[in-house]
Amino acid sequence: MVRRVLIPLMLALVFLGCKEGDLCIKIRYDQVQDLKEGDRVILEEKHIGEVTGVFYSKDGYYVVDLAIERHFANAANEHSKFFIITDPKNEGKKAVEVIQTQRGGSPLQDGATVQGSTKSSAVFSQMRENFEKGLGNLKEQFERFFEDLGSIPETEDFKKLEKELERLAEEMKRSSKSVREKIQKELLPRLKEKIEELREQFRKFGREEELEPLETQMEKITDI
Repeated sequence: MVRRVLIPLMLALVFLGCKEGDLCIKIRYDQVQDLKEGDRVILEEKHIGEVTGVFYSKDGYYVVDLAIERHFANAANEHSKFFIITDPKNEGKKAVEVIQTQRGGSPLQDGATVQGSTKSSAVFSQMRENFEKGLGNLKEQFERFFEDLGSIPETEDFKKLEKELERLAEEMKRSSKSVREKIQKELLPRLKEKIEELREQFRKFGREEELEPLETQMEKITDI
């Protein structure tokens, strides 16, 4: 009898704060960066929902409950990425931003659990899509990534940047001469400039050697 009562009660608690008609989903994160219940969920700076709960699981990761308003439910699909940012309209607060890395995709079902993304991984997903369409706004995407790195990036961010530079080199080998020249002229100078800025920051902490893999990739790209 007790068990029969507890199960509905637990389900009610899970979806507490989720209004009827909202799409209620769960996002898993390794870190939540001070994200709190009540923080916004945004899509292209539009307010489309709220964080209804933040919990630390026994498995060692955070679970963030989101309630997305019914008329924005299509923003949450198999190609959606959910990452934590500083809320652009609320100083001192965080938000969960939703971006679409591809068009279409099956919508997420109510109660679904998905893996959250870091800012850098979401940006890189867009980079790959843009490259497949041509050069696109690849330069802008790299700019966004460097902005989000901050002055002293984490090791994980460096590894992602190294892999993306490696991918850029491979894509350039398969690209036309005009695309390669455009990258060499418009993108590489800015990349070199940003890496040099990082070098100045890392020199203060005696960590210059961490930039060596990036410089190796840059040399390969330059020689293509």
